[in-house]
Amino acid sequence: MNLAKPRYIQVGFLCAAISAILFGSISTIAKPALSSVNPIFLASLVYLISALILSPIAHKSKGTTGDKKSYSYIILVALFGGVVAPILYFSGLQQTTASDTAVLTDAEILFTVILAVVFFKEKLNRVGYLAVALVIIGVIIVATNLQFSKSLFEISFGNFLILLSTVFWALDNNISRIITQKISNVARIAQIKSAIGGSIVLALVFLFGIPVEIDSVLLPNIILLGVGGFGAALFFFLKALQRIGAIKTLIIFSISSPVGLVFASIFLGEKINLYQIIAISAIIVGICLIYSKGEKPVDPQIPQKSL
Repeated sequence: MNLAKPRYIQVGFLCAAISAILFGSISTIAKPALSSVNPIFLASLVYLISALILSPIAHKSKGTTGDKKSYSYIILVALFGGVVAPILYFSGLQQTTASDTAVLTDAEILFTVILAVVFFKEKLNRVGYLAVALVIIGVIIVATNLQFSKSLFEISFGNFLILLSTVFWALDNNISRIITQKISNVARIAQIKSAIGGSIVLALVFLFGIPVEIDSVLLPNIILLGVGGFGAALFFFLKALQRIGAIKTLIIFSISSPVGLVFASIFLGEKINLYQIIAISAIIVGICLIYSKGEKPVDPQIPQKSL
């Protein structure tokens, strides 16, 4: 009996869930820091911290290293997902509400699916499309309670920046999927991407004379963002991409919205209402559909083990 493939895929789902939980904490942790730290400077800090924490893991990890073309792809995702997207995201988060941000960041799912299907030849069957719809409906409900703010429809500048950031992260997601098929050491991918992205953004900070002052009280938040919200989240996200593809990874990753609500409830004292419970149920059903009856993933070479 060949158990290699099922186990390989199960690890992918677990990695996607861990990444979602870690990423779900970002808005709660980052919002206080943005009150006094420039969003571009914050973007550089979190990615440099991410690179630092990933360095020993990348050094000890074994796996294929890829070719020159693979590293050119890493530079591309570093520009998309490590420079442009975080600058847009933190700048947008500074100017808009947390609830609108939660809704708009889920557009990353749509953009990733569109790019994956149209340009990267991934496929969904009918059950897969239903699962996507359930998850998207769920995350919208959980973020809005079906009470959409006026700014969401009129799209403020901050909301526009958040939406634009999801386009670049969607590009990052799909290209990263290609990279993980060529380089099995995902810690190395995440480390290089974080180092390049953080360094370029820091160079922009000095180039444009952006203030680099940090309140010492905010240091724990910034370190936590870099280590957990970006470093570990990116590592597990790439692991998931490697095993289950961009579409499934993003569908599971969408639980970061309800996870964010849980963090808000615990740390900010916000109550979880009936709408949110219904939405979480829809998300769980969607994820179960994808796991049990969704489309077959296009996996990399999986070590065969027969029992």
